[in-house]
Amino acid sequence: MNDAVSIAAAVREGKVSAVEVTKAAIARIAARDNQLNCFTAVTAETALTDAARIDREIAQGNNPGTLAGVPFAVKNLFDIAGLTTLAGSKINAENPAASLDATAVAKLKQAGAVLVGALNMDEYAYGFVTENSHYGATHNPHDLQRVAGGSSGGSAAAVAAGLVPLTLGSDTNGSIRVPAALCGVFGLKPTYGKLSRAGVALFSSSFDHIGPFARSVQDIATVFDVLQGEDDRDPICTKRPPELVLPQLNQDISDIRIAIAADYFTKGAEPEALAAVQKVAHAIEVTEYVTIPEAHRARAAAFVITASEGANLHLNKLRSRPQDFDSATRDRFLAGALIPSSWYLQAQRFRKWYRDRVREVFQNVDVILAPTTPISAPLIGQETMILDGEEILIRPHLGLFTQPLSFIGLPVLSVPIQRQNALPFGVQLIAEPYNEGLILRVAAALEANGVVTSPVLLNAL
Repeated sequence: MNDAVSIAAAVREGKVSAVEVTKAAIARIAARDNQLNCFTAVTAETALTDAARIDREIAQGNNPGTLAGVPFAVKNLFDIAGLTTLAGSKINAENPAASLDATAVAKLKQAGAVLVGALNMDEYAYGFVTENSHYGATHNPHDLQRVAGGSSGGSAAAVAAGLVPLTLGSDTNGSIRVPAALCGVFGLKPTYGKLSRAGVALFSSSFDHIGPFARSVQDIATVFDVLQGEDDRDPICTKRPPELVLPQLNQDISDIRIAIAADYFTKGAEPEALAAVQKVAHAIEVTEYVTIPEAHRARAAAFVITASEGANLHLNKLRSRPQDFDSATRDRFLAGALIPSSWYLQAQRFRKWYRDRVREVFQNVDVILAPTTPISAPLIGQETMILDGEEILIRPHLGLFTQPLSFIGLPVLSVPIQRQNALPFGVQLIAEPYNEGLILRVAAALEANGVVTSPVLLNAL
């Protein structure tokens, strides 16, 4: 009983109590997280109180919610009432505790899920490795010597290791999809603005998304449906009515036009990353290729905008307390602060042009396949990698294939491809805005025939 849907069903039916499930999660964290370093805080006392309340609701004949008794945890940039929101930083540790839960946290609690803690991340969500100089590196459950990816590394690793079945993360340039791929779990970056970011510490407002990690498509769809809905606390959150995806999962996918991303998305990657895409394509009999034009410029423009917006959020602290930043984060922010405004404006103009070109591509296809990362999980502390015979830095280039997609807010699901005696890869399923249902339908078909899977790594540690 490792998936969220099964846990919730068992709790509602009285086969197990929410308190028992919560105690088991807390015990797993206590026994295993000293090796993984996923958690920056464990909220055991409040979790057990919430679980006991759910058990009372059931005893009284009430429905405690879709996710009754399911343990979950969130990246430590989500506000949790009573905890200080660290956002991976030393500076934020001096802030007062949050007075309210982030909207996403509150919605999961309302659905009966039990929050058990906050998760490690790159400082201020600026990174792809979760090698945090203040709180330590998060280790990949497949190989403890390797990174979990980032910036939502704690979120991905906690699910992969079976500490909790569900977590939340955030994605600016790939911070959900990269760790999902490296840790071998499902990670959904919904359409920009689809889910509320209220109560979430932002990195780059015009890019930031929130989304779930899980080990099954059904769990991802269930959480996504729970999190949908407009929110006046977040002016970016869509006013569109919720479009439930869970009922769509078992539909036939023969009507969905699927293609493989060519050109940019077939270069600069290890052969194994491209083989993962071909494995998915073969399973659903996809042979067509499409080109997303100017993806390399989209990635360059994404760097300009996110560096500029991120630096602007932290200018005061960069001036007054530069020594208290992670040095890598500080240097990237300082570089962002020096970007001329004309570059930023031109990048935003290009963004509109690029969005229109990608919209034209989707006139002929519904879902596009692409690798999530160019390589599998690198070693902790490793600075460079070799791609196409060239030595390049790892930290910025793990987002090689994710940045051109979040640049225009497309919904993307990274699905896990497991390999025997080898590290996993991820494949991105990409659609037009507000078409999460399409990519989840394709993922469910792939999961049903065993092409994508995310087993719990019970014996990995």
